[in-house]
Amino acid sequence: MRPRRVLVTGVARPLGAQAATALAADPEIESVVGVDTVTPDADLGRTRFVQADIRHPLIAKVITTAEIDTVLHLNVIATPLGAGGRTAMKETNVIGTMQLLAACQKARSVTKLVVKSTTSIYGSSSRDPSLFTEDTEPRSLPTAGYAKDAVEVEGYVRGFSRRRPDIAVTVLRFTNILGPQSDSPLARYLDLPVVPTVLGFDPRIQLLHSDDALAVLLRAARGSHAGTFNVAGEGVLLLSQAIRRAGRANLPVPFPAIGALGGLARRLRLVDFSAEQLDLLAHGRVVDIDRLVSVFGYRPRYSTVETFDSFVEHRDLRFTLDHELVSRLEHGLTGSLSHRRLAGSS
Repeated sequence: MRPRRVLVTGVARPLGAQAATALAADPEIESVVGVDTVTPDADLGRTRFVQADIRHPLIAKVITTAEIDTVLHLNVIATPLGAGGRTAMKETNVIGTMQLLAACQKARSVTKLVVKSTTSIYGSSSRDPSLFTEDTEPRSLPTAGYAKDAVEVEGYVRGFSRRRPDIAVTVLRFTNILGPQSDSPLARYLDLPVVPTVLGFDPRIQLLHSDDALAVLLRAARGSHAGTFNVAGEGVLLLSQAIRRAGRANLPVPFPAIGALGGLARRLRLVDFSAEQLDLLAHGRVVDIDRLVSVFGYRPRYSTVETFDSFVEHRDLRFTLDHELVSRLEHGLTGSLSHRRLAGSS
């Protein structure tokens, strides 16, 4: 059933603002209510902004008064600095989600809930499978930070779904999003003129273009796609390839020292990298998107490589190496390695 009255949480952030604006521009949608604790900088079109904290019961009044039928919960925060500290971040992510779900459970008008989650719930370790599907159990559950919050959020969402089976619940596990307006830890990390890496590791990374992230959210809001879906661009990049394509130099750091370096970067407000994000820099993470394509019905327009190149172009990163030369060298090296593997197996 197409939405008529929509609530979007987290509209002060770029993805939330873009989703609210796009839905408000849809003539078939009667009203869009955007909620956040701070006033958005972006023009939200005909979205009605309500300054409210989802951690407080006031959110229930907003839902019932506006007779909301579709809720997009995008206010799950990944960075402690952006949330005002780790405690505030956890309260917003976990307590805020609990309050929002309680409000949705009581509201008879709500028929659809879309929750923004993350592939970080799978963790990053040397024992990981080559691809995580939505049904893959992580080798060990995250113990801190955003990933731990996301695990708790998804647990509460599953409980909510059992209590209100009449509500279509969609959980979208996004990988790292990059785009022209990205201000994520990964974007800031790749902005550094010298990029620290973990000595002896070259992880696979998977990216999602911000345009694809928005398209998936809008499709989830407008259609009926209950279930859990990994959302990522096709293909992968090695971290070393990404650094070269951005024309950056890397600084290999022994693994025991990478945590201290991350702490220093947070104190200097250069990069807000948590422990699980530092693990990603060592072990990487790649997810399977077959369910997104075959069940949800969406194939990302941008691959991981195309997403990264678009990010570099829009970010106006100054290449210290010739981009075309780097690409030719990468293709040549890949072809040489493939030839050697074939020769060795014959």
